[in-house]
Amino acid sequence: MPEQLLEGLVMSCRPLGENDRLLTLLSEAEGMVRLAVPGARRPRSSLAAAVPLTLLRLQVGGRGDLKRVRQLQVLHSHGALGERLETLAAAQGLVELGLALVPGEDPVPGLLADLLLQLGRLETVVRERQERAEALAIAVQGSVHLLALGGLALPLQSCARSGEALQPPVGHWDWRCSLLPQEGLVIGAIPGARLVLNASELALLQRLPRAGTPRRRDGDLLGPERVWLHLLELIEAWWGEHLGRRPRAFRLLRAGFEPGEPAR
Repeated sequence: MPEQLLEGLVMSCRPLGENDRLLTLLSEAEGMVRLAVPGARRPRSSLAAAVPLTLLRLQVGGRGDLKRVRQLQVLHSHGALGERLETLAAAQGLVELGLALVPGEDPVPGLLADLLLQLGRLETVVRERQERAEALAIAVQGSVHLLALGGLALPLQSCARSGEALQPPVGHWDWRCSLLPQEGLVIGAIPGARLVLNASELALLQRLPRAGTPRRRDGDLLGPERVWLHLLELIEAWWGEHLGRRPRAFRLLRAGFEPGEPAR
């Protein structure tokens, strides 16, 4: 079999046999690819760098469905994200979403590039010692982007029942819309809704498909932590309804913002 060059982000690794690893790689061209990494668990192995959150260039070959990694080059390691609980949990949650959205070898155009963009933003949070709410906002906005790329975009522009445009009257504190995960967003406080948003929360949510993180004129993040936590809850509910289970890593992210946890 001819050798093949692959470039992508390591999404997960687990032991394979006594000394090997089973690597799951997100590639722009090939989608989600599973590869055997022989000897990667041995001390001083030249393939030991095949670990999650690492961008690699790989030479692979072999027969059968499970190809084997022959050589690798580390293009970038996102290992610094482990220095803070919130950046690591946000990154792991986005990786979980990527794994759910690309279950096989059918590529999703743009998903790898956007995921790498979000991981780079999380690295900036670590490097510049930004407030922890920045990581929370990246987790929420990154999820909005990945869901859209994966065909599960949040319907943010019109009421799921009436078809009326969702135009939140910011400053009208009695206005509400409700999330019904099987349908979408519905104007009004609907009994039995998964959660209810006020006008300001919906207006912030509607800005998230854009490229940049929403900010005030002074450069500070738009919206307090409690609002971003509410939007994270919405992402979790939508994800759970349409992908079958809620993200594990986002539970850890949420736990870091519970009362008594110090801000950094």
